[in-house]
Amino acid sequence: MPLSTTWMLLTLHTAAALDLRRRWLVTAPLGCALPANAAEQMMRTSAAPATVFVAGATGQTGRRVLERLAAKGGSVVAGVRDTKKAEKTLAEASTVVRGAMVQKVDAVDTKGVRLAKLDVVAMSVDDMAAALSGSDALVIATGFVPGNPLKMDAQAHAVDNLGTVALVDAAKKAGVKKVVMVSSILTNGRAWGQENSPGFQVTNAFGHVLDEKIVAEKYLRASGLDYTIVRPGGLKAKPPTGPLKVSKEDTLNAGEVSRDLVADVCVQALSDGKASKKVVEIIEGEGGGTTPIESAFASV
Repeated sequence: MPLSTTWMLLTLHTAAALDLRRRWLVTAPLGCALPANAAEQMMRTSAAPATVFVAGATGQTGRRVLERLAAKGGSVVAGVRDTKKAEKTLAEASTVVRGAMVQKVDAVDTKGVRLAKLDVVAMSVDDMAAALSGSDALVIATGFVPGNPLKMDAQAHAVDNLGTVALVDAAKKAGVKKVVMVSSILTNGRAWGQENSPGFQVTNAFGHVLDEKIVAEKYLRASGLDYTIVRPGGLKAKPPTGPLKVSKEDTLNAGEVSRDLVADVCVQALSDGKASKKVVEIIEGEGGGTTPIESAFASV
Protein backbone atom coordinates (compact mmCIF):
# COMPACT_ATOMS: atom_id res chain seq x y z
CA MET A 1 0.00 0.00 0.00
CA PRO A 2 1.49 3.41 -0.93
CA LEU A 3 2.70 5.40 2.09
CA SER A 4 0.50 8.39 1.18
CA THR A 5 -2.59 6.19 1.13
CA THR A 6 -1.66 4.64 4.46
CA TRP A 7 -1.27 8.08 6.04
CA MET A 8 -4.60 9.25 4.67
CA LEU A 9 -6.30 6.17 6.06
CA LEU A 10 -4.83 6.77 9.48
CA THR A 11 -6.23 10.28 9.51
CA LEU A 12 -9.75 9.30 8.48
CA HIS A 13 -11.97 8.68 11.46
CA THR A 14 -15.49 8.83 10.10
CA ALA A 15 -17.68 5.76 10.55
CA ALA A 16 -18.13 5.48 6.80
CA ALA A 17 -14.39 5.42 6.14
CA LEU A 18 -13.68 2.87 8.82
CA ASP A 19 -16.51 0.69 7.59
CA LEU A 20 -15.22 0.78 4.01
CA ARG A 21 -11.71 -0.16 5.11
CA ARG A 22 -13.10 -2.97 7.31
CA ARG A 23 -15.19 -4.36 4.47
CA TRP A 24 -12.20 -4.29 2.12
CA LEU A 25 -10.00 -6.18 4.56
CA VAL A 26 -12.71 -8.84 5.00
CA THR A 27 -13.63 -9.36 1.36
CA ALA A 28 -10.44 -8.66 -0.59
CA PRO A 29 -8.28 -11.55 -1.81
CA LEU A 30 -5.34 -12.34 0.43
CA GLY A 31 -2.43 -10.01 -0.25
CA CYS A 32 -4.48 -7.62 -2.39
CA ALA A 33 -3.69 -4.00 -1.59
CA LEU A 34 -6.28 -1.37 -0.88
CA PRO A 35 -6.89 0.63 -4.10
CA ALA A 36 -4.83 3.81 -4.36
CA ASN A 37 -7.97 5.92 -4.70
CA ALA A 38 -9.68 4.34 -1.70
CA ALA A 39 -8.76 7.20 0.60
CA GLU A 40 -10.20 9.68 -1.86
CA GLN A 41 -13.42 7.65 -2.02
CA MET A 42 -13.61 7.64 1.76
CA MET A 43 -13.15 11.38 2.04
CA ARG A 44 -16.06 11.94 -0.32
CA THR A 45 -18.32 10.07 2.13
CA SER A 46 -19.20 12.19 5.17
CA ALA A 47 -20.52 10.88 8.45
CA ALA A 48 -23.95 12.13 9.47
CA PRO A 49 -23.78 15.11 11.84
CA ALA A 50 -24.07 14.15 15.50
CA THR A 51 -26.68 16.81 16.34
CA VAL A 52 -28.96 18.49 13.81
CA PHE A 53 -30.98 21.62 14.56
CA VAL A 54 -34.10 22.12 12.43
CA ALA A 55 -35.23 25.77 12.26
CA GLY A 56 -38.90 26.09 11.40
CA ALA A 57 -39.63 22.59 12.69
CA THR A 58 -43.41 23.05 12.89
CA GLY A 59 -43.67 24.18 9.27
CA GLN A 60 -44.82 21.90 6.49
CA THR A 61 -41.31 21.09 5.27
CA GLY A 62 -39.52 21.45 8.60
CA ARG A 63 -41.71 18.88 10.36
CA ARG A 64 -41.02 16.38 7.57
CA VAL A 65 -37.28 16.92 7.98
CA LEU A 66 -37.68 16.54 11.73
CA GLU A 67 -39.63 13.31 11.32
CA ARG A 68 -36.98 11.75 9.10
CA LEU A 69 -34.10 12.74 11.35
CA ALA A 70 -35.90 11.48 14.45
CA ALA A 71 -36.55 8.16 12.73
CA LYS A 72 -32.81 7.77 12.16
CA GLY A 73 -32.27 7.88 15.89
CA GLY A 74 -29.75 10.73 15.94
CA SER A 75 -29.73 13.78 18.17
CA VAL A 76 -32.29 16.28 16.85
CA VAL A 77 -33.29 19.72 18.07
CA ALA A 78 -36.52 21.33 16.87
CA GLY A 79 -36.27 25.11 16.66
CA VAL A 80 -39.72 26.62 17.25
CA ARG A 81 -41.16 29.97 18.32
CA ASP A 82 -43.28 28.50 21.14
CA THR A 83 -42.06 25.23 22.66
CA LYS A 84 -45.27 24.42 24.56
CA LYS A 85 -47.45 25.02 21.54
CA ALA A 86 -45.05 23.09 19.29
CA GLU A 87 -45.04 20.06 21.58
CA LYS A 88 -48.81 19.79 21.11
CA THR A 89 -48.82 20.76 17.43
CA LEU A 90 -46.20 18.22 16.38
CA ALA A 91 -47.96 15.41 18.22
CA GLU A 92 -51.29 15.96 16.46
CA ALA A 93 -52.50 15.18 12.96
CA SER A 94 -54.81 17.88 11.64
CA THR A 95 -55.84 20.01 8.71
CA VAL A 96 -54.51 23.54 8.81
CA VAL A 97 -54.97 26.72 6.79
CA ARG A 98 -51.68 28.41 5.90
CA GLY A 99 -52.29 31.59 3.99
CA ALA A 100 -54.38 30.62 0.98
CA MET A 101 -53.58 26.90 1.32
CA VAL A 102 -55.39 24.13 3.16
CA GLN A 103 -52.99 21.34 4.04
CA LYS A 104 -53.09 18.07 5.93
CA VAL A 105 -50.52 17.77 8.70
CA ASP A 106 -49.41 14.37 9.96
CA ALA A 107 -48.36 13.79 13.55
CA VAL A 108 -44.62 13.61 14.18
CA ASP A 109 -43.06 11.17 16.62
CA THR A 110 -40.88 13.52 18.64
CA LYS A 111 -39.48 10.86 20.95
CA GLY A 112 -35.87 11.82 21.48
CA VAL A 113 -36.34 15.29 19.94
CA ARG A 114 -35.48 18.32 22.05
CA LEU A 115 -37.53 21.48 21.56
CA ALA A 116 -35.73 24.83 21.65
CA LYS A 117 -37.07 28.35 21.29
CA LEU A 118 -35.99 30.00 18.04
CA ASP A 119 -37.52 33.12 16.52
CA VAL A 120 -35.49 34.60 13.67
CA VAL A 121 -37.38 37.89 13.90
CA ALA A 122 -37.59 38.48 17.65
CA MET A 123 -34.33 36.94 18.90
CA SER A 124 -30.84 38.41 18.73
CA VAL A 125 -27.91 36.69 17.05
CA ASP A 126 -26.45 35.91 20.49
CA ASP A 127 -29.69 34.35 21.71
CA MET A 128 -30.05 32.25 18.58
CA ALA A 129 -26.41 31.17 18.86
CA ALA A 130 -27.12 30.01 22.42
CA ALA A 131 -30.08 27.97 21.14
CA LEU A 132 -27.85 26.42 18.45
CA SER A 133 -25.03 25.62 20.88
CA GLY A 134 -23.90 22.02 20.56
CA SER A 135 -25.40 21.54 17.11
CA ASP A 136 -23.20 20.28 14.29
CA ALA A 137 -25.64 21.03 11.48
CA LEU A 138 -28.56 23.35 10.81
CA VAL A 139 -31.50 22.92 8.46
CA ILE A 140 -33.17 26.24 7.67
CA ALA A 141 -36.81 25.56 6.82
CA THR A 142 -38.17 28.91 7.93
CA GLY A 143 -40.23 31.18 5.71
CA PHE A 144 -42.96 33.76 6.04
CA VAL A 145 -46.57 32.64 5.53
CA PRO A 146 -48.56 34.86 3.13
CA GLY A 147 -51.47 36.54 4.85
CA ASN A 148 -52.41 40.20 5.13
CA PRO A 149 -51.52 41.78 1.75
CA LEU A 150 -50.60 45.03 3.49
CA LYS A 151 -47.98 43.31 5.65
CA MET A 152 -46.49 40.73 3.30
CA ASP A 153 -43.56 42.87 2.13
CA ALA A 154 -42.48 43.62 5.69
CA GLN A 155 -42.96 40.03 6.83
CA ALA A 156 -41.01 38.52 3.94
CA HIS A 157 -38.20 41.00 4.51
CA ALA A 158 -38.11 40.24 8.24
CA VAL A 159 -38.15 36.44 7.93
CA ASP A 160 -36.65 35.42 4.57
CA ASN A 161 -34.02 38.14 4.45
CA LEU A 162 -32.99 39.74 7.76
CA GLY A 163 -34.01 36.83 9.98
CA THR A 164 -32.28 34.21 7.87
CA VAL A 165 -29.12 36.30 7.60
CA ALA A 166 -29.09 36.64 11.39
CA LEU A 167 -29.56 32.88 11.73
CA VAL A 168 -26.51 32.28 9.53
CA ASP A 169 -24.50 34.60 11.77
CA ALA A 170 -25.77 32.69 14.80
CA ALA A 171 -24.75 29.40 13.22
CA LYS A 172 -21.20 30.66 12.72
CA LYS A 173 -21.04 31.94 16.27
CA ALA A 174 -22.32 28.61 17.64
CA GLY A 175 -19.74 26.59 15.70
CA VAL A 176 -22.21 24.90 13.36
CA LYS A 177 -20.35 23.13 10.57
CA LYS A 178 -23.06 22.48 7.97
CA VAL A 179 -26.11 24.48 6.88
CA VAL A 180 -28.86 23.19 4.58
CA MET A 181 -31.21 25.94 3.42
CA VAL A 182 -34.62 25.40 1.83
CA SER A 183 -35.19 28.14 -0.73
CA SER A 184 -37.09 28.18 -4.06
CA ILE A 185 -36.58 27.88 -7.77
CA LEU A 186 -36.43 31.29 -9.49
CA THR A 187 -34.92 32.87 -6.38
CA ASN A 188 -32.19 34.18 -8.65
CA GLY A 189 -34.57 34.61 -11.59
CA ARG A 190 -33.65 38.20 -12.32
CA ALA A 191 -30.04 37.15 -12.96
CA TRP A 192 -31.00 34.87 -15.84
CA GLY A 193 -33.83 36.80 -17.47
CA GLN A 194 -36.79 35.19 -15.72
CA GLU A 195 -38.30 38.22 -14.00
CA ASN A 196 -41.19 38.25 -16.49
CA SER A 197 -41.81 34.51 -16.39
CA PRO A 198 -45.15 33.39 -14.91
CA GLY A 199 -43.47 31.46 -12.10
CA PHE A 200 -41.40 34.44 -10.98
CA GLN A 201 -44.27 36.90 -11.26
CA VAL A 202 -46.72 34.77 -9.30
CA THR A 203 -44.31 33.75 -6.53
CA ASN A 204 -42.71 37.16 -6.10
CA ALA A 205 -46.14 38.79 -5.83
CA PHE A 206 -46.21 37.46 -2.26
CA GLY A 207 -44.05 39.96 -0.42
CA HIS A 208 -41.35 40.01 -3.13
CA VAL A 209 -40.20 36.88 -1.37
CA LEU A 210 -37.82 35.75 -4.12
CA ASP A 211 -35.94 39.04 -3.94
CA GLU A 212 -35.67 38.59 -0.17
CA LYS A 213 -34.55 34.96 -0.35
CA ILE A 214 -31.71 35.64 -2.77
CA VAL A 215 -30.12 38.04 -0.27
CA ALA A 216 -30.02 35.30 2.37
CA GLU A 217 -28.75 32.74 -0.15
CA LYS A 218 -25.85 34.97 -1.16
CA TYR A 219 -25.05 35.68 2.47
CA LEU A 220 -24.86 31.99 3.30
CA ARG A 221 -22.66 31.29 0.28
CA ALA A 222 -20.23 34.00 1.36
CA SER A 223 -20.27 32.99 5.04
CA GLY A 224 -17.46 30.46 4.92
CA LEU A 225 -19.76 27.73 6.24
CA ASP A 226 -20.28 24.48 4.39
CA TYR A 227 -23.71 24.76 2.82
CA THR A 228 -26.26 23.14 0.57
CA ILE A 229 -29.13 25.20 -0.83
CA VAL A 230 -32.17 23.23 -1.94
CA ARG A 231 -34.48 25.12 -4.31
CA PRO A 232 -37.77 23.25 -4.75
CA GLY A 233 -40.46 24.06 -7.27
CA GLY A 234 -44.05 24.66 -6.22
CA LEU A 235 -44.59 22.75 -2.99
CA LYS A 236 -47.21 20.01 -2.66
CA ALA A 237 -48.42 18.53 0.62
CA LYS A 238 -49.29 15.19 -0.99
CA PRO A 239 -46.83 12.30 -1.49
CA PRO A 240 -44.84 12.39 -4.74
CA THR A 241 -46.56 11.20 -7.90
CA GLY A 242 -43.66 11.67 -10.29
CA PRO A 243 -39.93 10.93 -10.37
CA LEU A 244 -37.48 13.25 -8.63
CA LYS A 245 -35.67 15.54 -11.03
CA VAL A 246 -32.52 17.30 -9.80
CA SER A 247 -31.03 20.19 -11.74
CA LYS A 248 -28.24 22.73 -11.41
CA GLU A 249 -28.93 26.23 -10.09
CA ASP A 250 -30.72 28.75 -12.32
CA THR A 251 -32.12 26.19 -14.73
CA LEU A 252 -35.74 25.53 -13.68
CA ASN A 253 -38.55 28.07 -14.05
CA ALA A 254 -41.57 25.80 -13.48
CA GLY A 255 -42.64 22.55 -11.86
CA GLU A 256 -43.94 21.16 -8.58
CA VAL A 257 -42.52 18.83 -5.98
CA SER A 258 -43.80 17.01 -2.90
CA ARG A 259 -42.58 18.32 0.42
CA ASP A 260 -41.71 14.70 1.20
CA LEU A 261 -39.05 14.74 -1.50
CA VAL A 262 -37.77 18.12 -0.36
CA ALA A 263 -37.28 16.71 3.15
CA ASP A 264 -35.56 13.61 1.77
CA VAL A 265 -33.10 15.71 -0.24
CA CYS A 266 -32.38 17.96 2.76
CA VAL A 267 -31.62 14.99 5.00
CA GLN A 268 -29.39 13.47 2.31
CA ALA A 269 -27.48 16.76 2.04
CA LEU A 270 -26.47 16.55 5.70
CA SER A 271 -24.26 13.50 5.19
CA ASP A 272 -23.42 13.53 1.48
CA GLY A 273 -19.97 14.92 0.76
CA LYS A 274 -21.03 15.65 -2.83
CA ALA A 275 -23.61 18.14 -1.53
CA SER A 276 -20.91 20.44 -0.17
CA LYS A 277 -21.28 24.05 -1.32
CA LYS A 278 -23.89 23.24 -3.92
CA VAL A 279 -27.20 24.72 -5.02
CA VAL A 280 -29.71 22.27 -6.47
CA GLU A 281 -33.17 22.74 -7.92
CA ILE A 282 -35.72 19.96 -7.63
CA ILE A 283 -39.12 19.15 -9.10
CA GLU A 284 -41.13 16.06 -9.93
CA GLY A 285 -40.99 14.89 -13.53
CA GLU A 286 -43.88 13.50 -15.54
CA GLY A 287 -42.17 10.32 -16.62
CA GLY A 288 -38.89 8.67 -17.37
CA GLY A 289 -36.23 7.82 -14.86
CA THR A 290 -36.01 9.15 -11.33
CA THR A 291 -32.98 10.41 -9.46
CA PRO A 292 -32.35 8.22 -6.40
CA ILE A 293 -32.09 10.31 -3.25
CA GLU A 294 -28.61 8.82 -2.67
CA SER A 295 -27.50 10.22 -6.04
CA ALA A 296 -29.22 13.60 -5.82
CA PHE A 297 -25.96 15.54 -5.71
CA ALA A 298 -23.79 13.36 -7.91
CA SER A 299 -24.38 15.09 -11.23
CA VAL A 300 -24.88 18.73 -10.27
